[in-house]
Amino acid sequence: MGLSVTTPADRPLPMRFLWFLGPLILSNVLQALGGTLNNVYLGQMLGARAMAAAVSFFPVHMFLLAFVIGLGTGASILVGQARGAGDLDKARQVAGAVIWGGLLLGIAVAAIGGVTAAWLVRWLGTPAEIEGDAVRYASVLMAGLPIFFTSMLAAAVLRGMGDTVTPLRMLVVSCLVSAALTPALIRGWLGLPKLGVSSAAWAQLAATLLALAWLTWHLRRSGHGLALHLLRAHLRPHAPVLRNVVRLGIPTGLFFVTGSLADMALLSLVNRHGVHATAAWGAVNQVIAYVLFPAMSIAIAASVFAAQAIGAGRREDVGRVARVGLLMNLALTGSLALLVALLAPFVVSLFVKDAAVIDLAAQVLRLSVWGSILFGLASVFSGVMRAAGTVRVPTAISLGCLALLLYPLGRLLGGAFGLPFVWLAYPLTYACALLLQAGYYHRIWRRRPIAKLV
Repeated sequence: MGLSVTTPADRPLPMRFLWFLGPLILSNVLQALGGTLNNVYLGQMLGARAMAAAVSFFPVHMFLLAFVIGLGTGASILVGQARGAGDLDKARQVAGAVIWGGLLLGIAVAAIGGVTAAWLVRWLGTPAEIEGDAVRYASVLMAGLPIFFTSMLAAAVLRGMGDTVTPLRMLVVSCLVSAALTPALIRGWLGLPKLGVSSAAWAQLAATLLALAWLTWHLRRSGHGLALHLLRAHLRPHAPVLRNVVRLGIPTGLFFVTGSLADMALLSLVNRHGVHATAAWGAVNQVIAYVLFPAMSIAIAASVFAAQAIGAGRREDVGRVARVGLLMNLALTGSLALLVALLAPFVVSLFVKDAAVIDLAAQVLRLSVWGSILFGLASVFSGVMRAAGTVRVPTAISLGCLALLLYPLGRLLGGAFGLPFVWLAYPLTYACALLLQAGYYHRIWRRRPIAKLV
């Protein structure tokens, strides 16, 4: 198969974007639905306490995965540049070093997590009556980190090659196995042991392992240039490659971590208004997450295509990638945001039934959903610059706006205009980030030379 990939290289750039985006957005949606389904199983088959025990460890788990998401971003950029240059051996070198590094990192974190899981659960303030179940659930997730990390990085490497279909197929395998295995482990069907709350975690681990096995078979069968038997010679630490991956990827991880901390701070303002406000927060977040999927996917696509253009030495194509990414965001994310704003009460009612919560959440959505467009536009600028190795200023802008603006704006607006306007802090913060990213991109970054990273 060589360097041929799923995304057809001979099609116009907008078509290549759409070809790349479709499977990527579906992957995000499928992953979110898989997590929701596991919570439904636990809540319906074991009760609310079981679901609470499982979700209580979610912030720590996402914190750990955030850094691997960042490393995957760095890996996709380097593989994308190698892909653009037509250097398959360099792509294999990056892929081998990244997967090896991710596996070692997963083993190290899993070992530490096995010792600290109980302490982490208590540190999160988990209620005493579910602490035991939460520890058992957390221990399984921590033990599975080497597998989870490897799966995430393998998907990122394939995306760097322009292939989003194979990661989607891998995720379909994982979700189908998890959906069948979770209830079987809860009930002890087919002679399987009853594992209680940890059933969902064990099912997720087994499903990811089977998906990786499928991926190994599929890549070898299809003659893919990054098949495991071709990567074996490169599965080793490669310090220069790993340094570049970390340099490019850590800012993305920090962005997710900073965003989570800022969200928690803003949530503390909302919680003061009672249970209806907190429920509205949860409903709005569920809806906004789906609106953000195309925005985040377009930013990933822009970064990959810009990296491929840089690797191929086509400097003029980088600007075209940025323009197409911006237009895609306006069209796709904008259309979805408009639809959500128009159908806000109906959309919210899919998640909650309380009339007061629906009314508040619908009002909030009409105010805040537009921030998704601004977030997507800013992410395109930062993603394109990151593809060329420029990380410090775009990262400083993103982290600075989240850390310094989101909570103060929410507090100010909520105090001045009422509870729904707390959420207006999101579009205002993203608007500031967009202005700064666009200003730096047009006035400074575009005038600088771009050098290849691999």
